[in-house]
Amino acid sequence: MLMQKNIAFEAVKGSMADNSGQMSLKSLFHSIPQEVLQTGKAMFWEGDAANHLFELVDGVMRLYRIIGDGRRVITAFLYPGDLVGTSLQERYLYTAEAVTDCKIRRIARKNFHDEIFRSACLRPDFMSVLCQEMAAAHDQMVLLSKKNAEERLCSFLLQLISRDMTNAAGDLVTLPMNRLDIADYLGLTIETVSRTISKLASRSVLVPVGRHDMKILSLKRLIQLSGNGDDFSLENCHSCSIH
Repeated sequence: MLMQKNIAFEAVKGSMADNSGQMSLKSLFHSIPQEVLQTGKAMFWEGDAANHLFELVDGVMRLYRIIGDGRRVITAFLYPGDLVGTSLQERYLYTAEAVTDCKIRRIARKNFHDEIFRSACLRPDFMSVLCQEMAAAHDQMVLLSKKNAEERLCSFLLQLISRDMTNAAGDLVTLPMNRLDIADYLGLTIETVSRTISKLASRSVLVPVGRHDMKILSLKRLIQLSGNGDDFSLENCHSCSIH
């Protein structure tokens, strides 16, 4: 666990506006010193008292739960700019763990909620975050209950593309997580993930490059195979420069 820091919330108020001059949820974190969380370290554990909220400044994290038979179920991956621990529950519903070296900022939960309730312009932003989390949970339910292995993996790659998680080459998608992480997120075995990647490679949809990159050979085919044709298009992926 990270060492908790007693940071005076009043020090944050002087810089609570974003670049447009408007208050935002992320502006609450701006004046708080960053902490470093090394790869594999937990920021908090499932069941811990939910005393803080966090902003992920840099790196990638996984959220997971351990189910009754001891298996790990990854419920989400988080990226720079994401907020962690926004649930209104008294205890964290999952474990948050660093996939890569991460930089984070933390705010005491009570101070955060006090500021939300005092500020009329922050309340809609907070409700929007909660709604986005609910929508993401619903998407994950569909992924696990209705899609086959190929559709799950293609959908996952498109999620990374939609986050612009590509490198300078444009057609490479970087996967910071390992194959076991992907398997635990998609509800598959690691063997099934490997077989599905090989199958997609044999159909000239993608090709693995090293341990953490995928070269997308046909974005159009990837979209078709994901089962998300109505949600993704070549136009809304153009920002990734993948052809």
